[in-house]
Amino acid sequence: MTRYIVIRLLNALVVVIGVSLLVFLLTRAVGNPVDVMLPIEATDEERARLTHQLGLDDPLYTQLADYSVGVIRGDFGKSWWQGTPALELAMERVPYTLKLSGIAFIIAIIFAIPLGVLSALRPRSWLDKITSTTAMLGICVPNFWLGLLLILIFANTLGWFPTSGTGGWRYMVLPSVALAVLPLGRITQIVRSAMMEQLRELYVVTARSKGLAEWLVVTRHALKNAGITIITMSGWELGRMLAGYTVVIEVVFGLPGLGHLIIDAINYQDFPLLQALTFVIAVTINLLNLIIDLSYPLFNPRVKFD
Repeated sequence: MTRYIVIRLLNALVVVIGVSLLVFLLTRAVGNPVDVMLPIEATDEERARLTHQLGLDDPLYTQLADYSVGVIRGDFGKSWWQGTPALELAMERVPYTLKLSGIAFIIAIIFAIPLGVLSALRPRSWLDKITSTTAMLGICVPNFWLGLLLILIFANTLGWFPTSGTGGWRYMVLPSVALAVLPLGRITQIVRSAMMEQLRELYVVTARSKGLAEWLVVTRHALKNAGITIITMSGWELGRMLAGYTVVIEVVFGLPGLGHLIIDAINYQDFPLLQALTFVIAVTINLLNLIIDLSYPLFNPRVKFD
């Protein structure tokens, strides 16, 4: 177990380094951020002075060396936009994104697993057709459009929930629902597919022929054996939520999470902040993948980490 964890952490380190290097190179390829930071009437001397202050006139290898040393020390420099340490600014937003993603993921799991199981137990029935169609719609509908629709109906028209901002639980309802719909559709399809595969296995036929109660066949045998597939794919969906889906939802609902901060960092071409955000997200997703892998023995005791 220890050896496996060490190897996975080393692999995660390689991935984080690779992602950080890629983002560093991409930020240097998009143009000079000085053009965004200074007014259009700024003189060439002012541009040159700011470029020198930011270290952007140094050779690329020098900038990369400085950046690498900073990453090792946990210092990404100060945000050019906010003037505060970039990593500190990124970490301040992590709780908002984790809270939103966590609530949305729980909503998706609560509905997706029973819907997927029932759909697999009654293939080609009216329940299966409704569930499959609804899941496909959830996948196809853009989450920003769904978010705006929820605001229009439940905030502006009915006045049940606030349109944006942070506060009590009422502020989290609409963004959580909007964020949960897409992974709910995907996970429902995953559960249905995994369960249908298990229900065709010989051990299920044998258990039924021995008179074992159907709910025990489904929960204790089929669902448990489908657990590795379900937990793996669901974990990937959670990773997508953290790294992608939340960006749009946080902007639509005005939530101060990582996604909203990423958009601001891109608009201001804030290289240190972008690099810090990428580092935080990459580390979070790699830790999430490790936790998912370590949970496999809970579903299949035959899985060993040698």
